[in-house]
Amino acid sequence: MSESLTRVMLVDDHQLIRDGLGGVFEMHADMSVVGTAASVAEALALFAEHRPDVVVTDLQLQDGTGLDIVRALRRDHPEVGLVVLTMHSGDDQIFAAMEAGASGFVGKDAPSDEVVKAARHAKVSPRSFVCSGLVGAMMRRGAAESTRLTDREHEVLVLLADGLGAAAIGDKLYMSESTAKSHIAKIYQKLGAANRAQALVTAMRVGLLSSVQRNPGER
Repeated sequence: MSESLTRVMLVDDHQLIRDGLGGVFEMHADMSVVGTAASVAEALALFAEHRPDVVVTDLQLQDGTGLDIVRALRRDHPEVGLVVLTMHSGDDQIFAAMEAGASGFVGKDAPSDEVVKAARHAKVSPRSFVCSGLVGAMMRRGAAESTRLTDREHEVLVLLADGLGAAAIGDKLYMSESTAKSHIAKIYQKLGAANRAQALVTAMRVGLLSSVQRNPGER
């Protein structure tokens, strides 16, 4: 057996996908599928038996998730490559896979070669995370972080949406008018707004205000 051969285990609760993915890997001379599993329990047992170089797992499984496999194997086997392959490829899933210790994240709608590339990466660099959508996800997370308000700022924002001015907000929240103005200025800064109207429009767009917290004149 070649020393460069990558031994892969596939985990998916659909046999059709396991078979299809297995065929993709077997088309590559440097890849060998040593086992397939349909559940978390089966995958962990099979790993102990075959000790593959890379595990490629679906996210949703009947008895848990692929992240359960990733966490368990990363904890006890830091050298193993772990690739998450899933239809659910939103930002939350990407970050969850990265934080669990995955080596790579690939959407099932990606070209089959992307899965093979991720497996190759996972073998040689199991602790570094690759995902074609990671940059975009990080930019979106950064934008969300920059608009995150404190609990007090959110209270002020709601009162701004109710049409109150700084003095009235101060009275309502038992703070000085200058403190209320300071909170309002901070809210405008975080939302990139120059005035109340812009702040409320942005707050609605990013989900900081519900539809019932519009301009009081619209009630």
